[in-house]
Amino acid sequence: MLEEKLKWPLFILRLGVFIVMFIWTLDKFVRPEHTSAVFQKFYLMPALSNGISYLIGTIQALIVIGFVIGFKKRFTYGFILILHGVSTLSSYSQYFHPWDGPNILFFAAWPMLSSILALYMLRNYDKLLTVD
Repeated sequence: MLEEKLKWPLFILRLGVFIVMFIWTLDKFVRPEHTSAVFQKFYLMPALSNGISYLIGTIQALIVIGFVIGFKKRFTYGFILILHGVSTLSSYSQYFHPWDGPNILFFAAWPMLSSILALYMLRNYDKLLTVD
């Protein structure tokens, strides 16, 4: 049965994406100044206060936790897909200069984006350790 064959690979993908998203979420609490710098550079926003960084982190944490437990998959998986998609595309200038500084690391965003897209497309089969 297809569903039986997919349960572990989809769970592993979901767990892997969660680990990255969770670390990025924690960063908003541990280094709010980094969050502000990222928003300024990649999203062309003014500097964020620590409070705004914590608010963004709290909202993101709720969605990331919902994602890892498979709650409301259409919303949580979709939100993670959009969030990472915007992040990946907003870094476009780094892709033109891959050998400058740490820019080569930005290319890791593409396989992760592919993983999230696959999870979103197969979300109805992703049932291992989910609450839905």
